[in-house]
Amino acid sequence: MNKPEWMDWFTPVRLGAFKGNVELKAGQVRRAEKTLSDVLARSSIDDTKQRAVILADLAAAELAQKRVERCCERLSEALNELMQQWYATAMERIRDVRRALRPWQDEQCVRELDERLYGWKTAVSVLRS
Repeated sequence: MNKPEWMDWFTPVRLGAFKGNVELKAGQVRRAEKTLSDVLARSSIDDTKQRAVILADLAAAELAQKRVERCCERLSEALNELMQQWYATAMERIRDVRRALRPWQDEQCVRELDERLYGWKTAVSVLRS
């Protein structure tokens, strides 16, 4: 039996990323962190869109464990990927995590993230897409 063309979209990396996101939403934070870390390590450097989503989900896992600085680092890495190739889904996930960072908005890492997130380079990157 031939598989449909669209079936190629469901790569092991994408399926792993979905699994990690479901684990995260189910409150299985450590399991999600492991799944997402493993998937990130297996992802192709060229798959910037998927890597941005995975990094944003890893940032959410970091925040769930109250590791604010590491969360900001992950979000910054996700923004690096978006600078290569814009992906609205990834930006949505980044913004969701940033909203969850409100209690720490006076922390240096969050202020630096905001400068980057709302800065000129990000706006230009979005417009180029």
